[in-house]
Amino acid sequence: MALLDLLEISKNYEIQKILCEVDFHLNEGERVAIIGQNGGGKSTFLNILNGTLEPDNGRRVVNNSIKIDILQQQPVLNQELSVKDAIENELQELKEKKIRFEKVSELLSNDYDNKELLKEQEQLSLYLDTHNAWNLDDKIERVLQEFDLKRYERKPVGMLSGGEQRRVALASLLLKKPDILLLDEPTNHLDVYMVEFLEDLLLKEKFTLVFISHDRYFIDSLATRVIEIDECKIRSFKGGYSNYLKAKEELLKSMQKSHENLLKLLKSEEEWLNRGVKARLKRNEGRKKRVLELREQAKKNPSLIRKIELQLQREQKNFNQSESKNRKKMLYELDDISITLGDKNLIKNFTTRILQLDKIAVVGKNGTGKSTFLKLLLGELKPSSGTIKRGEFKVGYFDQDKAMLDDDKTLIETFCPNGGDRVDVRGRNMHVYGYLKSFLFPKEHLDKKIGVLSGGEKSRVALALLFTKEYDCLILDEPTNDLDIPTINILEEYLQNFQGALIFVSHDRYFVDKIARKLFILKGNGIVEESHGEYSEYLEIEKELDELNKFEQELHKKEPPKRVKAKTKLSYKENKILEEYPVKIEELENNIKEINDCLSDPECYKEKGLEELYKNLQEYEQKLDELLEVYLEVEEKREELEKLPS
Repeated sequence: MALLDLLEISKNYEIQKILCEVDFHLNEGERVAIIGQNGGGKSTFLNILNGTLEPDNGRRVVNNSIKIDILQQQPVLNQELSVKDAIENELQELKEKKIRFEKVSELLSNDYDNKELLKEQEQLSLYLDTHNAWNLDDKIERVLQEFDLKRYERKPVGMLSGGEQRRVALASLLLKKPDILLLDEPTNHLDVYMVEFLEDLLLKEKFTLVFISHDRYFIDSLATRVIEIDECKIRSFKGGYSNYLKAKEELLKSMQKSHENLLKLLKSEEEWLNRGVKARLKRNEGRKKRVLELREQAKKNPSLIRKIELQLQREQKNFNQSESKNRKKMLYELDDISITLGDKNLIKNFTTRILQLDKIAVVGKNGTGKSTFLKLLLGELKPSSGTIKRGEFKVGYFDQDKAMLDDDKTLIETFCPNGGDRVDVRGRNMHVYGYLKSFLFPKEHLDKKIGVLSGGEKSRVALALLFTKEYDCLILDEPTNDLDIPTINILEEYLQNFQGALIFVSHDRYFVDKIARKLFILKGNGIVEESHGEYSEYLEIEKELDELNKFEQELHKKEPPKRVKAKTKLSYKENKILEEYPVKIEELENNIKEINDCLSDPECYKEKGLEELYKNLQEYEQKLDELLEVYLEVEEKREELEKLPS
């Protein structure tokens, strides 16, 4: 059933065309993702759906009984209310309906044949079912916990950061469960665990949803349809982001085939036109006009096809590129590092090395110390204990506040501070417009001041500026925030081709999977875990382990008390493990110590080669882990057997 229709909608801002006679129909239960370039009309489209922005032409058709709510980039909240009161304040209608349902049910207990009361009870029950509002207090507690708002529940909203206020607004909308929910970049300021909770809730509660997002895994998990806004028009693709890419590839093939057919037709018509006399006859003026139209279309097609082709190449580019075989040099050596802020352990006894070509994602929940870790590498913060050694190299830093930008300067002044209109980019001298065009800036933006740009445009400028410098190491704090998917594809391409170390914080799982070769996972309470697998795979395993633990706990509660077993013996193989493994373990530990000592001595690691040492170290450490796991398991079994009665 269609809940909302847009019919031949057009919207312009002065001379810029945003939407041109577009149609859109939203059915109940659909979850539609809107994608496209920043400034291309995504937020405009969302606000027209919401009814807060009038189109220049066309009609918006929606039943007055349909309730629509929107999460804006900058939500408006009562700054004086506490967090919990602000959420509950948004739920007044649901609470009133619940109270009325209870009152009607009470009246019916004394007047059970009253048809008006029975009808009202049925309507109220349907309303509470639709909005899943039977146990609101429990749901409020759950959302406060999952969005890390519980500790702020008595704090005034005005004292929270912008990201925390967005979480309050999002929590309220999820609990209200409107007939249509509109979300503008809902995963901004959420860590991956919050995003996972949001995904599960939106699916479980069967929301009808239209959302803008650059998080491609989020789109893939949720979307039943993807709408792309491009060149003033919209294209609709069934399914999530993966299906969108496949369909876009098919569209590209179809466009290429159509263009070939157009060229054949044009060639035939051009031959007719060149014959001259007949083309000048009045009755053939229409055919002549058609030839001119075909010429124009033939001119436009190649650039449009090339544009779509580039987008697909950037997105589908194989990210398992072979790394340069140049010898890796040591950039950072962290030895037994601990960081404590107040009474909170952020990092405890962490030891690692960061080499020349490492691509490392620093991930974990909000508040676990990810940005603090970056500041440690930048030298802005000293460790509470332990040592950090740093080689001689240049570091480029991208921070969320874009501190490297001057709001009073224009784009051309930013990129050409000494005058002129040329920039050096990775050994190439380019015209500044040609370079900024690759970051999706039109020529007329060159004279714009940085201060008038949007958050997403500022992020694009900061990243473009970063890549004009020569750095050995890039440190990026949430680089994909405020970026659209086309810009993230450009960023990914630059980072994949970057011949230096990359250390970045991100909650975008797709981006992390595509770029990172190693993870530093900050788990809280000072624990940092290193992993060489994909982040999404790690999160999946973590989720499965959590579910397994919960299942075992439930099972343990239900299990009857265990009968005491008679004492048994270890097997011959287990006894051999206890006898032989300590020697093998000691030998591996000595090998690891020798390599670590060599890695601390420049002469030694130059002679033996860093790559070879690093490879051997990983092999020894893996083998040691395997032996220890088996040995400790048998040792634990031996201890348990000794406790049993004979």
